[in-house]
Amino acid sequence: MSQGQWYPPEWPDRIRALAAGELTAVTPRRAATVMLLRDHGPEAPTPGPVVHMLRRRTSMAFAGGAYAYPGGGVDPRDDDRLIGWAGPPLEHWADRLGVATVTEAQAVVCAAVRETFEEAGVLLAGPTATTVVGDTTGDDWEADREALVARDLSFAEFLDRRGLVLRSDLLGAWARWITPEFEPRRYDTWFFVAALPEGQRTRDVSTEADRTVWIAPAEAARRYDAGELLMMPPTVTTLRALAPYRTAAEALEAADVQEMTPVLAQARLEGDELVLTWPGHDEFTKHVPAAGGGGGAA
Repeated sequence: MSQGQWYPPEWPDRIRALAAGELTAVTPRRAATVMLLRDHGPEAPTPGPVVHMLRRRTSMAFAGGAYAYPGGGVDPRDDDRLIGWAGPPLEHWADRLGVATVTEAQAVVCAAVRETFEEAGVLLAGPTATTVVGDTTGDDWEADREALVARDLSFAEFLDRRGLVLRSDLLGAWARWITPEFEPRRYDTWFFVAALPEGQRTRDVSTEADRTVWIAPAEAARRYDAGELLMMPPTVTTLRALAPYRTAAEALEAADVQEMTPVLAQARLEGDELVLTWPGHDEFTKHVPAAGGGGGAA
């Protein structure tokens, strides 16, 4: 078992309560997160791209202290209003994301782009279908970013005000994970991959993070295995999947063939043990004594 897995001590009791019918599963909230990549450059000690990660503040109720990617929940207003759009049509995205309507597809993609801007200061949008904005570090951009974070401004209003279209062609859908049914806070999260646009740079602006880092996916996974970085299973899995690619563009191109079947943890009783598994991802299997508590990272 890897040593950097985020594993709350209350999980075993909640798993037992769910199995006994004493706990009602919360409906997961739609969310999106983006693995933002940039190429290392010829001077780098190792080949391949690096990914932008942030460490969630330890005070956060969900996954405090864990390393993750920029991301967050869907804003319901993004279901309701058509926005300037470039790239594959919404019908394509609905099929790729496995959602029933084009409005839901738009909302999920909007969440990915909006959250990347909110938490990293990077905006995957441009004035035309073939351009992307450059520097987004000015005071006026920061005022808009803060208004989006506060939900005083919808993403559609932001794009309209700026005369921008969302560049969905700069994103690739990579994976989908759903928070286990026994968790009090649940998310149905789509993972996307994107390359850092030329002229833009990430900023440490997330109020939910206390540190940000650019790191090679394989190095991040190695440090997770060594117990140096705390992560959730979907983060580790996507890092391992990114490791073989030599450039950000190569990883983005590979997004089209990634499996999008949702991954949902399962818990079962085997003899005197509770067994927690993520189907298809055996490295995260956890065995907990049925009569005892759990705890700590595993």
